[in-house]
Amino acid sequence: MVSLEKNDHLMLARQLPLKSVALILAGGRGTRLKDLTNKRAKPAVHFGGKFRIIDFALSNCINSGIRRMGVITQYQSH
Repeated sequence: MVSLEKNDHLMLARQLPLKSVALILAGGRGTRLKDLTNKRAKPAVHFGGKFRIIDFALSNCINSGIRRMGVITQYQSH
């Protein structure tokens, strides 16, 4: 096993977000949300009047340094 020095761990921790790809699952029908999801998928539902539910996952990726993201949709994806 190759031993890594402390500086190597820091360098790896900095580079990891740059090489990572986040896949966000956004295909929920949201049956328990009833009227809110009749015409849109759950991730597209507004939260607090300003954001959509999917915005929290996207924001977490950006704040973690991940810049490559994919969104997987299914229900009412058009």
